[in-house]
Amino acid sequence: QVQLVESGGGLVQVGGSLRLSCVASGGAFNPYAMAWFRRAPGGEREFVAAISWRGADASVYGDAVKGRFTISRDNAKNSVYLQMNNLKPADTAVYYCASGTLSFHERNYDSWGQGTQVTVSS
Repeated sequence: QVQLVESGGGLVQVGGSLRLSCVASGGAFNPYAMAWFRRAPGGEREFVAAISWRGADASVYGDAVKGRFTISRDNAKNSVYLQMNNLKPADTAVYYCASGTLSFHERNYDSWGQGTQVTVSS
């Protein structure tokens, strides 16, 4: 399995922006879809966005983030990114990077990072 390491989380005010990064190592990156999920305090893991190995022409988003978040990837750098704009307190969560088959469902992803905390203050 590929190892995934997220970075870029932090504390931001309402309406602000953050860019999360996830770097893959130890396995193949290009054939796989990459995704971001999140888990809010006391909640279940929620789908945020996913992108196929082809890139932006095959990406999907959760309803809560459409129009505010953008997922992208750089296959040459084995990296996937999540640009988060117009952040809201409801976006506060631990964000996880995952690798697998393009899907809304976490069961279709078999490699996961440790997560990075995003906190949006009002």
